[in-house]
Amino acid sequence: MLLIEKKEEIFMKRAIQLAKNGLGIVSPNPMVGCVIVKNGLVISEAWNRKNHAEKIAINQIKNKNIFVDSTLYVTLEPCVHFRKTTHCVIDLIIKKKIPRVVIGMKNPNKKLNGIGIKKLVKNGVKVIENFLSDQCLILNKRFFTFHEKKRPYVILKWVQSNDGFIMYSSNNKCGIISSQLNHKWRSEEDSILIKKKTVFNENTKLNVRKWYGKNPIKIFIDKKLNIPNFYIENGNQESIIFTEKKNILNHLYKKCIQSLIVEGDRNTLENFIKKDIWDECRIFVSNNIILKNGIEAPKIKGKTLKCLNIDQNMLFFKIRI
Repeated sequence: MLLIEKKEEIFMKRAIQLAKNGLGIVSPNPMVGCVIVKNGLVISEAWNRKNHAEKIAINQIKNKNIFVDSTLYVTLEPCVHFRKTTHCVIDLIIKKKIPRVVIGMKNPNKKLNGIGIKKLVKNGVKVIENFLSDQCLILNKRFFTFHEKKRPYVILKWVQSNDGFIMYSSNNKCGIISSQLNHKWRSEEDSILIKKKTVFNENTKLNVRKWYGKNPIKIFIDKKLNIPNFYIENGNQESIIFTEKKNILNHLYKKCIQSLIVEGDRNTLENFIKKDIWDECRIFVSNNIILKNGIEAPKIKGKTLKCLNIDQNMLFFKIRI
């Protein structure tokens, strides 16, 4: 039994690995990976792109009889929506007579939660729920936060000197790898927010010119609408300007924006920290630069997940607990 469980873990972990290909691409949809197994061997696998991962994986198999005694592993409860041109994924699984389905997590959408599973069971499919659910939750932390908390997944980010002062472009020497990493992060999230003061201090473009991928939506806080059009229109990116901090996350939720990076000035960062409206924090701490004065970096609690040494800087990853 233990050996069987270990094999099951391998197949679900492969589905999770496949799903990660959708980071920064499939939003506002969740990242989903699917693996179909028969006699201990993978016969098809896929991740969601322009179609559901399960549908892609199933349709890659031409021999209809091969689904006998097979198991379908999927990171998230299969879709039960019915569209005008296509049947939902649940109906396809039932139609192909796949006898067993292993699911990482239920869909957090209250309209869909558990509905697909009930339909599978009703049609004689054996369903295993919540398999490696902790890992599947981390995979789709943005999607789950959006649906459960009715707001985007919030990532706070700043750079500070060794003695604890905020570092701007004028004194920031993070290095090539750190700079590329920042642009990679931008490509993975839906939006990025800064205040007017940060725009002028850093002359930032908020795009992903040092990485491959989509540019995030630019979100500015500018009470008097003083930010020049150059910053707003630069890069052919969508921009949203708020003249006050109230209801920013609510507005982003209504626009189906599932993740937000918050960069820049201490006041904005601390506003999120004090209200406890954040999920993750990424802090670059320079090993070599001591400023002795300036604007003190925010103080934040939370659990440190990991610490990396990059370009002679320490990078701390924290999560809210």
